[in-house]
Amino acid sequence: MGASDQSQTNGEYATKMVFTTGEAAEICNVSQQTIIRCFDAGRLLGFRVPGSKFRRIPRDELLRFMRSNNIPVDVLESRQRRVLIVDDDHAVLDVYRQAFARDNRFEVRTADNGYDAGVLTETFRPHLVVLDYRLPDIAGDTVCKRIKANPRLSDVRVLCASGAASPEEQRAILDAGADAFVQKPFDIEALMTNVYTLLSMPAGTSEQNA
Repeated sequence: MGASDQSQTNGEYATKMVFTTGEAAEICNVSQQTIIRCFDAGRLLGFRVPGSKFRRIPRDELLRFMRSNNIPVDVLESRQRRVLIVDDDHAVLDVYRQAFARDNRFEVRTADNGYDAGVLTETFRPHLVVLDYRLPDIAGDTVCKRIKANPRLSDVRVLCASGAASPEEQRAILDAGADAFVQKPFDIEALMTNVYTLLSMPAGTSEQNA
């Protein structure tokens, strides 16, 4: 397989959520029979496709298996950090987009309500959610509680932002599990400092990290 083909494969695997035994074997650099034996012995968990003999392995379980067996996980982990921004003010969303566009280490998606935020959190699997406290359909602390209560999303960091939240509401969002709070209008540099800290990343720009 050429370098360009390998890069394309790695990019596909970086976003894939469920794998066949053949894909898992390629990722782990072992034979497909080894993966099947581990699956059948219960050392690699997953499920069978109804009405067939085919096995499927969820991303989280494959990562667990790889780490427990000291298999490098680079193929599954894109170097980009996925960020979901949730705000019902589209002008504010544009400010966020411009801020994150300065650093090419981020892949950004946006939502303008709590329902879409919940769906995207499950499908996009962000490393960080930047969450407005006051959404049109649900309070930010409720969104945060749902994220933190989901064991599959235990590593997701939540940065809450609001221009209207009272001190009591700020405490409520932090009590709900938010990792940090910033007051609107925020300074872009201060915002990104929070982001880099929460994601354990060195600060930088797209020019520096190209």
